[in-house]
Order: sequence, then structure tokens, then C-alpha cells
Amino acid sequence: MKKFEVLIIGGGPAAITICKILGQKKQVGIIRPEDYSMIYCAMPYVIEKILPIQKTFKKDELVTDTGAELIRDTVTHVNLEAREVKTAKGQTYTYDKIVITTGALPVLPKIEGYDLKGVSTFKTEEDLKNIQAATENGTKKVVVVGAGAIGIELAQAFNKIGIKTHIVDAEAHILPNMMDHEMVEAAQAELIASGVTLHLNNKVVALKGKEFVKKVMLEDGTSIHLHSLDDCSEADKNVTGNGLVVFAVGMRPNVELFRDTGLAIGRDGIIVNEKMETNIADVYAAGDCVQFKSGITNEIISGKLATNAVPMGRVVAKNMLGENKIYKGFFNGAATKIENLFVGGSGISEKLSKNKFEVTVGYSELTTTFPIMPDAKKVKIKLISDKKTKKIIGGQVVSGTPSADKVDLITMAIQHGLTIDDLMDFSYSSQPYQSFFPAGNLLVNAAENAEVNI
Repeated sequence: MKKFEVLIIGGGPAAITICKILGQKKQVGIIRPEDYSMIYCAMPYVIEKILPIQKTFKKDELVTDTGAELIRDTVTHVNLEAREVKTAKGQTYTYDKIVITTGALPVLPKIEGYDLKGVSTFKTEEDLKNIQAATENGTKKVVVVGAGAIGIELAQAFNKIGIKTHIVDAEAHILPNMMDHEMVEAAQAELIASGVTLHLNNKVVALKGKEFVKKVMLEDGTSIHLHSLDDCSEADKNVTGNGLVVFAVGMRPNVELFRDTGLAIGRDGIIVNEKMETNIADVYAAGDCVQFKSGITNEIISGKLATNAVPMGRVVAKNMLGENKIYKGFFNGAATKIENLFVGGSGISEKLSKNKFEVTVGYSELTTTFPIMPDAKKVKIKLISDKKTKKIIGGQVVSGTPSADKVDLITMAIQHGLTIDDLMDFSYSSQPYQSFFPAGNLLVNAAENAEVNI
């Protein structure tokens, strides 16, 4: 039996952040079931053959170089009252404080045919390897269910390696939680032009096949045939090029291990306060396994992003060192790439603001460099503000060059309660290869446009 001052169950960004801060200051142990902690957002690029799978494996040194002890094992039982953890390898560990960072698992809807071969989610190393094997075995057609960032990135990867790709989503446009329709129109058009077939305002209601999935049935009556031999039954296992259906429709917290421990668990994860403390003394939780609130509306929302897990982990570690840090909530800044366009958003979209705020919207469209410079590309921004307070509550970017830096500026404005007036006073830099003319700035121009619309 070994005792730690701080014991972490699970890997991922929150756990690594805690190790970085505490590893040299406390005796820290981290129990991780996976052989590798993966860079999940890079997984589509393995499918696309831009990266080998090994490049998605985080180095163990991210943990061990901090001074923390990495334990490759699976926790099978937790007694939070006795402060005791048991593992699959027969080990027992005790602790002074424990942090739960078990992450989230992909959702696979239990519709007809969900258990057929060729049906997968997209989150784990096993998922990635299975999908890789399918693509290398002659898969000719794929249906991706879900048009969020992961679904879109995965669909593009399949399309780029010559696999006929369909996307199905219940919403009216792609990236429905990140972008408003008018801001994503150009990117959606590029996706269609690339050869990806979209089935929007639609749902998968059944998957058909004897052993392998052969047909995808949609709510509107459409059938997507995944193989020319729709009913090859016994021959399925001998046919190369079977179809593939990949669900990318969301995540659920990985918290089953703690159901009977007395830990308070909500619909979207472990319930914590602003210090990442649970209802049990000296038990903390951070990352995708946690239920928390919007930093804008205070409503419980999903925030299963690595960029949320990192600051949560920082709050845990700093508070264990005696500081008084709080986590302000999810703002969910995110970005992706669709063909030649870089898109992103933060905060609340105009569509999702309905019934919560009366909003003012401002737009700005400039170029990524001085327009007289070679290779100047268009960049468009949308700001959404609360008409009553003038505070920025959301924003979106579409650009010919990477947009994450602009999304981050919008997030900072939201996070710190900046108003349209504050942004109009923004002091910015300008240089021919890096910005528009000195007389114009995306944020300032969008704020000015929003002011006019109040």
C-alpha cells in the first residue's frame, strides 16, 4: 500500500496541468489506464495520413518530468470515505487529497443496428486504429453522424483520402453550436464543393445489415447504401471495402466508477463549486468529467474541451497550495478548418442567445494583410452583445488564415466583461504583412457597427 499527498485518477490536460504545478511541491501520483495520453484533436489528421499515429501520443515525460509518479493501471474501486483506491493489478493506494480527471466517453446512440460491425465512435486509440484498418482495407463510403468540429474534421479526412463521405446532422447548418448560419455559409459551400454530401435537418434512425453495417436509414426516408452488395450476409466478413458509420454526436462524463461513492453527480458530470471542490472534503474534479456553468448565463452547459480542462486543473492545483482561485465558467472558444477557410467562435451565438438576451450584432470584413499586399485574404468577424449592458457575449470569425488568435481575443473580451465601448477604444498594432490598414481593425470596426445597430 502506498500513500500520496495528492492522487489523480485519469490523465488528460487537467491532470497534466496539476502535475506541472504540484509535482515538485507535493508527492503526486497519477493513475492512468491508457498506454498513452492522446492528442485527440489531432486524430483526424492520422486518418488523412498527415501524421503517423505515434505523433498523437503525449510523452510520459509531461508527467514524470514534473516529479509526479505515473502509474499505468485501471482503478476498479474507490472508497472516498476511507481515502482508498484499488486497481486492476491488485494494488491499493491511499491519499490525503484526490482529484478525479477521468474525462468523457463518446456517445453512441442505441438505435437499431448500433452494434453492427463497421459502426464506431471517434475518441479513443482503439477507435482510431479500427477506423484506420477499415480505410486501409478498402472502405469506399463513410457516413459521419454529427456536423460539429470533430465530425467536420473527420469527414474532410475521409474525403481527402478518396472515400465517398456523407455527413448527417439534425441542425440546419454545420457547426451549429459554434457558428451562426450566415457566418458558416461560405465554409459549408466549400465543404460541399469538395465532394462531401450533407444531410442536414435530418437524423439517423436505423442502421441495417446482417453482420456489417450496409445501409443507413434517415428520418426523411433517405437510404444511404454503404456497399453495392446490400445483403451479402454470410459473405460480409469476406468482403473488403465494407462501409463505415462514425458517430461524432457528443460526449458523456466518465463517472460510473463513482456512482455509489456518495459523490454528487449531475446529468453532465461531477458537481463541483468554483474551486473545483466536490461535496466530499478533499475530493476535487476537473475536466470533461465535470458539470459546470456558462461563464455568461450561469446555466449548466456542456464544456468538454481541453481548453476548459487546463484552467480547471490550474484552479485545483493553486487551491491545494493555499491560494484562493476560482473558475469562472465555460466560454467555449473553439476553432476549426474547413477546406481553405479557418472558422471559430466563442461565447453565445446569436441563435442560442434567443430568450436569454436582447442582442445587438456587429460585423466587420477586412483583409488579413494590407489589401495592397500579395496574398491578402478576406477575414470576417461577427460580434454579439447584450443590448442592455453593451457587454460582448459572443463572436465568430471566418478567415483565409488561422483564426484562433482572433477567437481568443473575443473570449478575452467576454471573460473580462468588455463592452462595445471598450472595444472601440482598443489600441491595436498594424503592419502590412500582418494586419489591415491602420485605419481599420476587425474588433473595432465590428464594435462600431454594433453601436450603430443599438
